[in-house]
Amino acid sequence: MSEIDREHHLSEKHHMKILWEEFFKSDNNTMAQDATLVEKTSIVGRVGIMLLSCGTGAWRVRDSMDTVARTLGITCSTDIGLVSIEYTCFDVDNESYSQTLSLPATGVNMTKLNEMEKFVRQFEKGHGEWTIGQIHKRLREISQQKSAYSPLISGLSSGLACGGFIFLLGGGLPEVICAFLGAACGQYIRAIMGKHRLTLVAKIAVAVAIACSVYFMSFHVGEILFHINHDHAYGYIGAMLFVIPGFPFITSGLDMSKLDMRSGLERLTYAILIIVIATMAGWAVATILRLHPGSMPKLKIYPGTLTCLRLLASFCGVFGFSIMFNSRPQMAATAAVMGAMANTLRLSLVDYAQVAPALAAFIGALTAGLLASIVRKKVGFPRIAITVPSIVIMVPGLYMYRAVFNFGITNINIGAYWIVEALMIVVALPLGLLAARILTDKKWRHAD
Repeated sequence: MSEIDREHHLSEKHHMKILWEEFFKSDNNTMAQDATLVEKTSIVGRVGIMLLSCGTGAWRVRDSMDTVARTLGITCSTDIGLVSIEYTCFDVDNESYSQTLSLPATGVNMTKLNEMEKFVRQFEKGHGEWTIGQIHKRLREISQQKSAYSPLISGLSSGLACGGFIFLLGGGLPEVICAFLGAACGQYIRAIMGKHRLTLVAKIAVAVAIACSVYFMSFHVGEILFHINHDHAYGYIGAMLFVIPGFPFITSGLDMSKLDMRSGLERLTYAILIIVIATMAGWAVATILRLHPGSMPKLKIYPGTLTCLRLLASFCGVFGFSIMFNSRPQMAATAAVMGAMANTLRLSLVDYAQVAPALAAFIGALTAGLLASIVRKKVGFPRIAITVPSIVIMVPGLYMYRAVFNFGITNINIGAYWIVEALMIVVALPLGLLAARILTDKKWRHAD
């Protein structure tokens, strides 16, 4: 190939795009098991990096890479982070080949994850009797899948999630409506910015600022037209809860439990970064608009009615978050049913049995994990696609914001109280899923 042709095929992106099909020397009719070690290794790595781009944890990525490697007759050893994979493959001829692959950004796409897991199962079931061309074609089809939903649908699902979320935090109809409008606008703008590949900091800060501002304006319209109580303004926190990094928070705990410390710590750092950006942006907007956290008007609802409404709000919240995670409606509905039961149980334990919030969160996550192990066998969805969305609504975003707000005005004691409350729950959630996984998954409970 001439220098001009080489330059024509080179990526101009900062994270240079790998042209996988041009990398292979064997033709497309070559059976994968007859390919060279370099080509087999590249197939394993491409599967791994595509799975990593979906937001799943290190254990699942490694398990899938191992499955493909075994099917191809090679051994794979891999180290996985948040956006990169370093791995080496060995064959029986005393040869090895190493690659390092990285992503420009991370995200969550449960539909693509489902397709990737299907591909791995089919590849294993077929004993690797695929040609290189068939593998290229299937992986290209999956990688070229666009987001399952438009920015408008993503925004509306965010509004639905945050509307349900703020009700579960004690908000009434005014808070639900204003949070819906604020979160919908904020997520819509974030999705538009994402399509233009803007940086994480800008997306989060702008989205939160817009969400809080829209809540504030919506509240004042309601105050003028319907003379609603000024205390309903305290629900503005609900408008920004769509940025809660539930996936990296939960998967970081699961990864660290399997001693995938690099992936776990990187995911935790990423989640903390988002929380800091979001809460600081929310604090800045609240300071400008002279808003501050406070107690919303207490709902006067009978316990039975409240429990039914919590079931509905939890369903809406989990369904909305699942759609934001690019889950198909059936997958989102499955997670929503599980989340409704688990989260309502958690809230009932706190309110009616005086169980500590952290312990109740553990029980709620454990319940979601046990339900997922039952449901997964019947529906075939990835476990993480139905467990994590079902407990994202339990992540204490309100506590985190209150902590940062109080730190910002130097109320250190109060801020420390809220951050400890948040940390206890954040730790309890992955522990609950971990306990359920150990009880129900033979492969997971062993360290080999």
